[in-house]
Amino acid sequence: MQKVHSSTQKFTEVVDFTDNVVILQDGNACMIIEITANNFALLSQREQDTKIFSYAAFLNSLSFPIQILVRNKRMDISSYLKTLDDVEKTIKIPQLINHIKLYRSFVHEMVTVNVVLNKSFYIIIRYSPLETGVSGVAHASQKGISQVEANTQAAKKSLRSKADSILIQLQKFAMSAKILEKEDLISLFYIIYNEETELHVEQIVNGINASFISGNKP
Repeated sequence: MQKVHSSTQKFTEVVDFTDNVVILQDGNACMIIEITANNFALLSQREQDTKIFSYAAFLNSLSFPIQILVRNKRMDISSYLKTLDDVEKTIKIPQLINHIKLYRSFVHEMVTVNVVLNKSFYIIIRYSPLETGVSGVAHASQKGISQVEANTQAAKKSLRSKADSILIQLQKFAMSAKILEKEDLISLFYIIYNEETELHVEQIVNGINASFISGNKP
């Protein structure tokens, strides 16, 4: 029987997810860092200035290129509104019922007038076999491992070093961040290439959203 290849995999050129690294067909690899967003508008002027200066210092400290992605996804809050309706039915206190009705009306009006978006922020770090050059091939021969395995090991080492450097810099201006692991990476790529899937409130809590590492959306 003829082997059937996944059209999505061919399109994305993703070969494998190894731990927290995405391996591509051309030998390149990447690591993705998810950043927890802060509401910049709620900060004081002094705090905003500090964030801006810290961000500039972060960019100036880098000795390698990165990609910063901001991904927006429209939220479906219908399930949340239904939950409020269900809660209202269980409450016997008139004042609380009235508060819930007012709150539900406010939420419904807000999403009717404005588009409610879930924003996700990511830093993508790239690795190229050119970083190791000829020494990478020689190292693989000496250790008796394949070039692919040697490249994967080199990618992990290089990307981890770069990621640690970024995480340290982000901590300096109170930004919470984490490296996406294999399960998170698989989930995020699935969501990217299934854009027609509606994003519900409960999926915001449990899911992962990001864009393709090259920044080109299908």
